[in-house]
Amino acid sequence: MKFLHISDVHLGCTRYQLAESPKDFFRAWHDVITKYAIGEKVDFVIIGGDFFHKRNVDPQGMNHAYYVLDLLKKHGIPAVAIEGNHDQHSNESDHSWLRSLASWGLLVLLEPKAEDGKINYRAWDKDEKDGSFIDIGNARIFGSQWYGASANVAIPKLTESIKENQRDGAFHILLLHTDVEGHQTHPIPALSIANLKELKSVTQYVALGHTHKSYEIDNWAFNPGSLEVTNIDEFREIRGAYLVEISEDLEIMAQHVRDYQQRPFARIQYDVDGKIDAQEITTGVLAKVRNQIDEYDPEKPQPIIEITLRGHLGFPNSLLEMNKIREETQKSTNALHVRIKNHTAPVEYAVAADLEEDVSREKLERRVIEDLIVRDNRYKLRAIEMAEAVVGAKKMALGDESPEKIVDFIAVKLEDSTKLAKNV
Repeated sequence: MKFLHISDVHLGCTRYQLAESPKDFFRAWHDVITKYAIGEKVDFVIIGGDFFHKRNVDPQGMNHAYYVLDLLKKHGIPAVAIEGNHDQHSNESDHSWLRSLASWGLLVLLEPKAEDGKINYRAWDKDEKDGSFIDIGNARIFGSQWYGASANVAIPKLTESIKENQRDGAFHILLLHTDVEGHQTHPIPALSIANLKELKSVTQYVALGHTHKSYEIDNWAFNPGSLEVTNIDEFREIRGAYLVEISEDLEIMAQHVRDYQQRPFARIQYDVDGKIDAQEITTGVLAKVRNQIDEYDPEKPQPIIEITLRGHLGFPNSLLEMNKIREETQKSTNALHVRIKNHTAPVEYAVAADLEEDVSREKLERRVIEDLIVRDNRYKLRAIEMAEAVVGAKKMALGDESPEKIVDFIAVKLEDSTKLAKNV
């Protein structure tokens, strides 16, 4: 048995509002399926959530989904999916585009139902196009929902329900969209390793999604990462798909494959401290571009480049030669897009001034918030915890989390910080 495990396809994603961006996600999706599903003649493809970038799918995104799913169907390769947090149906409606794709026979959407405090599984009905587990050859594939911060509560229920629906001699797979402790990149509390491993008693393969970098646990739980970069902060992470072969004695041989079309990214940071004038900064930035980025090559995809200016200026911001830096960078690299972020400040605004030069955006943001909170005597003893609440709430909002979940997250953080302050 051979299958392809992908996740976080994010069809329809528009980075920097570029018209070319949704095509990047289509090209990655099409190339991976062509090379590693059709080319390798797999028995099925499993998709661990966030197939779409958002639940309101535009026509182009739907065309990109339909074209490749139809290609799989023509080659007799079933696609099995679950919803992720980006493409799950809303509480107010039963409609979702994943459900539409399932009703058209282009994929199998597995959706267990939570009833009376229990997770109920039922076999896939090919006529009704509905169900929560499916048998394909020697595999029994189980679905799950997006549980978010409730993942640790849901796992024991999932374990019990999967146990009740075992098939003798089958290779049991669970699709699960969640962060896992030690690997998370989101502010929502992650699923603990201990709780995740409860599933070992009822599964041979856990197909993870949600985190956009690849990792595996005990040759049993696998997270392939996103197919493409949804945010430049992810560009250094390893991502791809798992091409998995299962031997007759149910041994797993999983190969992480990354040889497919992806948009190249580059990030450059330049410190303006001590620079005399704007011309010196322009010259320094362009020299750094030449040293770090390959010259224009018509055979390679055009890169997206982000240039960040940091430090304290000794002259007005308005004198910076932003357009010249952008135009010269584009000319020398043939970049698809050059984004310049000006994080400089006058010397008198030295917030977080003692941080190292190459500090991450997240660390800088957190430090600035902490410095501002510390200035208020009412909150200075809780600055770190309150900054975590602010940064975490922002990430959840940008990640399309519901207002209710964001409020719950803030409430938990503030309660923790209050307890900590009382104990100090």
